[in-house]
Amino acid sequence: MSVFESVLIANRGEIAVRVIRTLRALGIRSVAVYSDADAGARHVREADTAVRIGPAAAAESYLSVERLLDAAARTGAQAVHPGYGFLAENAAFARACADAGLVFIGPPAEAIELMGDKIRAKETVRSAGVPVVPGSSGSGLDDAQLAAAAREIGLPVLLKPSAGGGGKGMRRVRDEALLAEEIAAARREARSSFGDDTLLVERWIDRPRHIEIQVLADGHGKVIHLGERECSLQRRHQKLVEEAPSVLLDEPTRAAMGEAAVQVARSCGYRGAGTVEFIVPGKDPSSFFFMEMNTRLQVEHPVTELTVSLGPAGAGGGLDLVEWQLRIAAGERLPYAQRDVTLTGHAIEARLCAETVSVTGGAPHFLPTGGTVLALHEAEGDGVRTDSGLSEGGEVGSRYDPMLAKVIAHGPDRASALRRLRAALARTVTLGVPTNAGFLRRLLAHPDVVSGELDTGLVERAAAGLVDDGVPDEVYAAAAAVRQAALRPRVPEGGWRDPFAAPSGFRLGGAAAPVRHWLRVPGQEPVAYDLPPGAPLDVTPDTVRVSVGGVLHTFHRSGDWLGRDGDSWHVQDHDPVAATLAGTAGAHGADTLAAPMPGTVTVVKVAVGEEVAAGQGLLVVEAMKMEHVISAPHAGVVTELDVTAGSAVAMDQILAVVAPHEQSQEQPREQSREQSHEQPEETP
Repeated sequence: MSVFESVLIANRGEIAVRVIRTLRALGIRSVAVYSDADAGARHVREADTAVRIGPAAAAESYLSVERLLDAAARTGAQAVHPGYGFLAENAAFARACADAGLVFIGPPAEAIELMGDKIRAKETVRSAGVPVVPGSSGSGLDDAQLAAAAREIGLPVLLKPSAGGGGKGMRRVRDEALLAEEIAAARREARSSFGDDTLLVERWIDRPRHIEIQVLADGHGKVIHLGERECSLQRRHQKLVEEAPSVLLDEPTRAAMGEAAVQVARSCGYRGAGTVEFIVPGKDPSSFFFMEMNTRLQVEHPVTELTVSLGPAGAGGGLDLVEWQLRIAAGERLPYAQRDVTLTGHAIEARLCAETVSVTGGAPHFLPTGGTVLALHEAEGDGVRTDSGLSEGGEVGSRYDPMLAKVIAHGPDRASALRRLRAALARTVTLGVPTNAGFLRRLLAHPDVVSGELDTGLVERAAAGLVDDGVPDEVYAAAAAVRQAALRPRVPEGGWRDPFAAPSGFRLGGAAAPVRHWLRVPGQEPVAYDLPPGAPLDVTPDTVRVSVGGVLHTFHRSGDWLGRDGDSWHVQDHDPVAATLAGTAGAHGADTLAAPMPGTVTVVKVAVGEEVAAGQGLLVVEAMKMEHVISAPHAGVVTELDVTAGSAVAMDQILAVVAPHEQSQEQPREQSREQSHEQPEETP
């Protein structure tokens, strides 16, 4: 293939790094783009050349068609790879590339437009004989019409933006009394994400499984499918874990779904790599329904690459979907028929996200995080692959999607792949930025996951058993050991050390006393940890080993950060005297509402002096394209309101204060301040 000499990647992070890898292997010059927030990012360093396209705000950089086309012109790029997210499914961008004489490495604009409108897409594939989920018909329905359609279909229902994908703005509604509120919120999220608040409503399928088919179509009329991926492990309608093949499907169902996906691709004149998504009742897999088509490369494409061979039966792992995107865009014909597609072994992928997971009142909350990557170790080895945009010293902010990397494992069977992936997640270290690696490792050990009894609600049901709100004793022991080691007096080589200068707990006429260290992990109460006198200190700049209860524990460390088995803790020093003088134990009072993560206030629903009810939504904070409702901790009056719509806020920044009514004074002070509404985002 010699058509392209230079390709611009209109994306960032791990997908840009992934595309660069294939371009390098093919001898094609890669052009990266970056905003001010990404000036030091890994994809910028790994590309052959890089162009600044604007400030941190996506609307002024990664979403600016004009700036992207200018970058392509300045660097002599002949084609544009859109990655996924941002403008990957934007028909206007595809047309603008063509008008600028650039090859858009993706489907025709008409196919993007058709499949991007979920209402038109359903009508089109229904006409092609593909089953669709029962739901509303027609576009442009107002709130009353949507509510009427929901009642006619029968609750529970699913509200979906017509213009979007990746689960953004989707809302499940079970209570008719909440219809108006949920419709308004779904419109707001859809308008924010896609610039279009058109909604449709569909029947909610209980205990559904999410299965998608990878298709490849050339520009000469040939379409094949590359088997399925199971994507049922989700949170907030966002995929967390994907695998290939699905344990649910038998060969007849697999063939039927594959043929349906091919028909969907043909119905819209598709070209390139795309994914047709189906919703499948777990108790009756043969009754599958078309859900949507993603007219781009998917986040989870590596599990297909690791299990599919094209041509004579092989061991799998030789497929490169990005390469085939490039070849098809360059006009090549697919030389394979459906009979040439062979599946070998099993592959599972877990999405590593910058987020913490907690459970309040039985409901899981996935809060975006951020910070500087102080220490990084990414898993590799036999059967393990990590696709990542991370690098040590890199900043993870709240501007973009929280997904940082993908950890993928392949094995001869599903049990082997699961075992390898759990081990890989345990070896993954991202100190300085809390991630969900530990949560994912525990999820993959859940009995229902191990047995393959999956559905899209499993993560939320199981979350309470996968999250430990406390901090293990050995974490405090390791943190105390680090601080104790730092107190050792430095002795010049060959010099004398004053024995009384060592912090050993020595006492005249008595046994040595434990050395007390006051420590605090954000979100937890301060702890006084007594380090036994004379405890051996096995501390290096990168690791710390401590024995607690006769068990030796090894942690990765960087400064105040400790990590083990995918989990990490930021253990800070705590000054109890200063806290007492300040009148607090280091946490906000029960009346105070603070930002649960860094982000932007998008909605303010109350004013100072307004009376509010317990649990009433007061503000909405958005971070990494996820929306979180900040609720009143109790009934009372808003006495302080320190932000307005559009305000940027830091973690734990005070947003408002609600003074309780007289009758509310005796309420327990430990109450939930934050309620997360499910606004998902799959990609940047």
